[in-house]
Amino acid sequence: MNIVFLDASTLGNDVSLEPIQALGDLTCYPNTEDGQQIERIGQAPVVITNKVKINAEIMDVCPNLQLICVAGTGTDNIDKEYAAQKNIMVKNVAGYSTQSVAQTTFALLLEIYNHTHYFNQYVHSGAYSRNGLYTCTSNPFVELAGKRMGIIGMGNIGKQVAQIAQAFGMDVCYYSTSGRNNSASDSYKRVELAEMLSTCDVISIHAPKNEQTSNLISAKELSMMKPTAVLLNTGRGGIVNETDLACALDNNIIAAAGIDVFAKEPFASEHPFLSMKHPEKLILTPHIAWSSREARIRLIQSIASNIQTSAINE
Repeated sequence: MNIVFLDASTLGNDVSLEPIQALGDLTCYPNTEDGQQIERIGQAPVVITNKVKINAEIMDVCPNLQLICVAGTGTDNIDKEYAAQKNIMVKNVAGYSTQSVAQTTFALLLEIYNHTHYFNQYVHSGAYSRNGLYTCTSNPFVELAGKRMGIIGMGNIGKQVAQIAQAFGMDVCYYSTSGRNNSASDSYKRVELAEMLSTCDVISIHAPKNEQTSNLISAKELSMMKPTAVLLNTGRGGIVNETDLACALDNNIIAAAGIDVFAKEPFASEHPFLSMKHPEKLILTPHIAWSSREARIRLIQSIASNIQTSAINE
């Protein structure tokens, strides 16, 4: 069985693809640009893609294609409706990155609250040695205990974040973007968005991007937040209006933000995040929350399982 991986470099070089290789003849391309999909998929019955788009036109001219494996959870790069019409299976992987994303969420939050980078630089610069004091209180930090965290999107990741927040002594509430999710109501209070924005010290986004969440947090919503509030997004780009967020931070509408996902990835060099007056208020990571080594190993194993459990006609 021929298997083609269109953007294998997204999984890194430190994890083995052996579970997939064991299932057939695997051809890996580091990345695939638009226009290269048809030639590279060729006659293969199975294709793996992380972010490379596969649309109706590509499916029409790849007659042997039977299974599209998405190396991740989101499937917005696949025309799933057309795939169903063509009897092409589309399988993604859910749940593999829960621990990784939750950990990264708190890495961002703790950097904002504890100023760890500042104190590290303070010591390395020699300022600590010159100061004569055993400590440094020039950049005070505050505790998470007693703060209120609002979670947008209470799925598996949101619930994991909530548990960690509670371990820190935080009060947790959540907002259901669909208006139907009450699954966590026994443990956490479900609130409407306006109440969450106006009462929470930390807002953490763990929702998919869809019609309900696209541009959910823009200038109006940011203006409803506390001036001391922190916004975190390790969910999906496009949920937060990035221009409005940069403006809100520069104008002290909110205190800080930690962002791992963006509307366009990678974003252009003239992006508003790169021209802020107060860049110290914004912690940025390049969509890495999903990608702990353990999470990528789980992802590869799940892709292999998706292939193995599909009835592929060779």
